Amino acid sequence: MRNAHAVADVRTAEQALFARLPDGALMSRAAAGLASVCARLLGQVYGARVVILAGSGDNGGDALFAGALLAARGAAVTAIAAASRLHEPGAAALRAAGGTIRPARADADQADLDRAGLIIDGLLGIGGRGGLREPAATLAARTARARAGGAIVVAVDLPSGVDADTGVVAGAAIGADVTVTFGTWKPGLLIDPGAGQAGAVELIDIGLAGLPAPAVAALQAADIAALLPRPGAESDKYRRGVLGLLAGSQRYTGAAVLATGSAIHGGAGMVRLMSAQPALTAALQHWPEAVTTVADPAAAAKSVETAGRVQAWAAGPGMGTDDGAAGLLAAVLASDVPALVDADGITILAGHRELLDRSAPTLTPPHAGELARLTGADRAAIEAGRLEHATAAAADLGVTVLLKGSTTVIADPGGTVLVNTTGSAWLATAGSGDVLSGLAGALLAQGLPPLQAAAVAAYLHGVAGRRAADGAPIGAGELITALPGAIRSVTRPLSS
Repeated sequence: MRNAHAVADVRTAEQALFARLPDGALMSRAAAGLASVCARLLGQVYGARVVILAGSGDNGGDALFAGALLAARGAAVTAIAAASRLHEPGAAALRAAGGTIRPARADADQADLDRAGLIIDGLLGIGGRGGLREPAATLAARTARARAGGAIVVAVDLPSGVDADTGVVAGAAIGADVTVTFGTWKPGLLIDPGAGQAGAVELIDIGLAGLPAPAVAALQAADIAALLPRPGAESDKYRRGVLGLLAGSQRYTGAAVLATGSAIHGGAGMVRLMSAQPALTAALQHWPEAVTTVADPAAAAKSVETAGRVQAWAAGPGMGTDDGAAGLLAAVLASDVPALVDADGITILAGHRELLDRSAPTLTPPHAGELARLTGADRAAIEAGRLEHATAAAADLGVTVLLKGSTTVIADPGGTVLVNTTGSAWLATAGSGDVLSGLAGALLAQGLPPLQAAAVAAYLHGVAGRRAADGAPIGAGELITALPGAIRSVTRPLSS
C-alpha cells in the first residue's frame, strides 16, 4: 500500500526526527538519495550537464547538496537561483565541489536548460500553495521546452506548483519525469492533476517515524489480493453472493449485457437481472446463467420482491430517467442491503436525494459531470479539485463516492480516502462504466464494504483495461473478457 500523509503530519514527524539527529543529517540523507536517483538516470555522471532550479527553502537545499555530490563525480552543475537567497550550506557545498550558482537571467536560462542532460527542480517544497510566481513560472515554461528536447526533469519531493495535500495545480507548475519524494508519499503525488506532473515517483526512506493514519492511500496488487473474496470448500452460488441488478431498458439493452457479464466475471455466485424484456433477452443471449425478472414500473415494489433475495443491488446503467425508472430505483433503495447507484440512477438521485436516506450503505461511482449534477458543483472545479469534491460529496450525501477519472478517488462518509492509479485512457469508451458497476456490485454482494468494493473494482477494472488494450483501442466487452486475467494477475502470487 502506498500511504500518503498530509503536510502537517509530515512536518511534525520531521521535527521529531530533527531533534534526534545531528544538524544537517536529515538533509544529507535526502540529498544522498536524490543524487543516487539522478546518477542512475544519467548513467554517465562524469561530463554530464546538470542544471538545478533552486528556491530558498529546504527543497532547494536538498537539490544543492545533491548537485554537490554529482559535481564531485565530474558533472558540470549549474544552479539557477530563483530567489534572492538560497540555502547557504547547500550553496557552499556546491561551490566547494566545483559547481556554479547564478541568478535567473532571461538571456542565459534557456540556453543552459537546453544543454542540460538533467534538470533538478528545487524551486518549492511541500508547503507551496498556488501556481508558481516569477521568475519560477518562466523557469517552469523553459524547463518544459528543455524537457521536450530530451532533458530529464527530476522534482525534489514534489513538482513545484503542485499542492502537496490535494494535487491541485493552480497555475504554472513543473512537469517532471521522476519525482524523488522523502519519508512518505504526499497526496498530491497520487491524485491528478498533480500526479500527472510527477512522472514516476521514487520514495527515499529518511527515517520518519510516528506518522499517523494516512490522509490518502493507494492499494497495490497484494492489498487487492488480500481483499478479494474467495470461495471455500462449502461455497455454493448463494454463499458466494447474489447480486440484484437493475440495468438496461427497452432502448438501452447493452448496459444490461455489460453489467451482467462483469458481475459474473467479478465473482458473484448469481446475478438476478431486472429489466425490460428486450434487455433481458439480449442479456440471456450472452449470459444464460443470469436469472431474470421483467421490471414493471407500475408495480415497482412487487418487481423487486419478485426478483428474489439478494445480498446487494446495483442499479442505474441504461435504465432510463423517467418516472417509471425513478420508481424502480426507489424500490431498490428501499431494500435493506448495500446498493450501488450509477449512470441514469445518479441522474435520478440528483432530483431525489431523499432516496439516499437509507439504513444500508450506498456506493455511487460518478464521473465529474455526474457528480456536478448530483452536488451542484461546477464540473471544471471538480476536475481541478478531485480530492476536495469527492470527500465533500461523501460527507454531504452519506455515501461512498468513487469519482472516476484519470485517477480514481474513493471517499467514504467517515473521511477515509483511497485512490486508484491503474486506470488507462483506453477505458474512456462507451459501456466501460457499466462494466465497473457490475464488478463493484458483485463485490458488494460478496460482502466487501463499499470502500473496499470500490477500490478493488477500480483496480481490477484498470488492470483489465490495460491488458485488453495493450496499446490499441478496445470496446467495453473486451474488459469483461480480460477480467479473469486481471484477477489472476493479483491472486497468483499468493497461491504460488
